[in-house]
Amino acid sequence: MSRAIYELQGFAIMLDKVVLVSRVFSAENKEGYQFNITLDGQLRLPLKYPTRNEADLARQLFLKAVRDN
Repeated sequence: MSRAIYELQGFAIMLDKVVLVSRVFSAENKEGYQFNITLDGQLRLPLKYPTRNEADLARQLFLKAVRDN
C-alpha cells in the first residue's frame, strides 16, 4: 500500500490512514467554515477556512489526493 503524505494546514497526513472526511459546515463561534478528517485511531483533524469556497476547494483537492493515492 502506498504511504503518500499530504500536507494541509500544518498537518502531514498519511493518505492510507484516512478513514473519514466530513462535509463542509459552519465552524463554531462564526470562525468560518470547516471540514474534519478522521484518521485510523480516531484522531480527528478540524480544518478551518475563512470562506466556504476555500473550504470546499481544499476538501475537493484533498479527496482527489486520497483517490489518486
